[in-house]
Amino acid sequence: MEFRQFFSGRLRELRKERGETQQQVADGLGILRQHYQKFESGENLPSLEKFLALADYFGVSLDYLAGRTDKR
Repeated sequence: MEFRQFFSGRLRELRKERGETQQQVADGLGILRQHYQKFESGENLPSLEKFLALADYFGVSLDYLAGRTDKR
C-alpha cells in the first residue's frame, strides 16, 4: 500500500475513533479544515511540524502514525 493512502486511512481511523469531525481536528491543530482534509484525502502530506502535532493530538507515536508499527 502506498504511504499516502495508508497515512490518510490511519488519520481517518484515529479521527473516527475519537468521534470528531474534520473541523474539530483542524481546530485542535490550528489549521483550516480544507488543509486537514487534504491530509485525510492523501492529496497532501503534512510538514514535520504538523506531523508531530497530529501525533500529539491523537496521542500516538510518530511510528504508529507513519505505519512503521501497530503499537500506538
